[in-house]
Amino acid sequence: MSAGARSSISPYAVFDRASWRALAAGSRLPLDEGELRELATLGDRIDLDEVATVYLPLAELLDLHVAASRRLWAAQSEFLGHDTAKVPFVIAVAGSVAVGKSTTSRLLQRLLAAAPGSPRVDLVTTDGFLLPNAVLEERGLLGRKGFPESYDRRALLRFLAAVKSGREKVYAPVYDHQSYDIVPGAHQAVDGPDILVLEGLNVLQAGGRTDGTAPDLFLSDFFDFSVYVDAAEADIRRWYVERFLALRRTAFQDAGAYFHRFADLTDEQARETALGIWAAVNGPNLRRNIAPTRSRARLVLQKSADHSVRRVLLRKL
Repeated sequence: MSAGARSSISPYAVFDRASWRALAAGSRLPLDEGELRELATLGDRIDLDEVATVYLPLAELLDLHVAASRRLWAAQSEFLGHDTAKVPFVIAVAGSVAVGKSTTSRLLQRLLAAAPGSPRVDLVTTDGFLLPNAVLEERGLLGRKGFPESYDRRALLRFLAAVKSGREKVYAPVYDHQSYDIVPGAHQAVDGPDILVLEGLNVLQAGGRTDGTAPDLFLSDFFDFSVYVDAAEADIRRWYVERFLALRRTAFQDAGAYFHRFADLTDEQARETALGIWAAVNGPNLRRNIAPTRSRARLVLQKSADHSVRRVLLRKL
């Protein structure tokens, strides 16, 4: 732990890379370079050393929390004199577009599933709970996709409530990034996993309804642990532009892709287009809705300009 963490008043304990990595010293990394390449999001620079330094200790910490939750469940069942349903341990992963939260979520899913007992770990993204493009267009919200009002938050709340009530099979809608829209009739089944990782831009958001009243429930009411992936906005903007340029050479080449119209842009045109999208949509969403939720996270991964995590902030119990 850094000296600054001991001397300053903060709800977080702060770990530098060396002290955080030491927490999992001697632990075996349960994946190889090939698996890591499959898990990493386009443009997210990460290697096995980074996984061992940052994500393996995080997975072991989460495994401790899951085990403690199971012990509490067993003790409560004994105290009450009857079995209560064992429900999934829900981990939320939040952060900006292009910050690397998808890679973080997939790594956690893979590492947690390798824990003793081989728990079943499901991963759901909140993209599936975006309103369909037709609805967004009708409401004048297509240009604000990713903002809190572009989601069917009631459906997302119902989904999480059903998961935490112990329902055997719950369905989440599916989003297709190529078509940039919800897939009609497609659903992902969540059937009583031991752990559910929920990834999304605004999962820690706690704003009120459009009529100014506070909601009865927040998404965070259903979370057992939460992670925020953080970085300086200038770095995230650069990563977004780099990813846009890479997609222009790959996914955008598909004639059926929503963004196919950008495939023939020059590098300079593509860069200007990406910066324009950031200035109009992703930047404002980060500043107004996403970054303000950072302080609500149980743990914050603070990234450097090269995508490596420079320090970890863990909320004190």
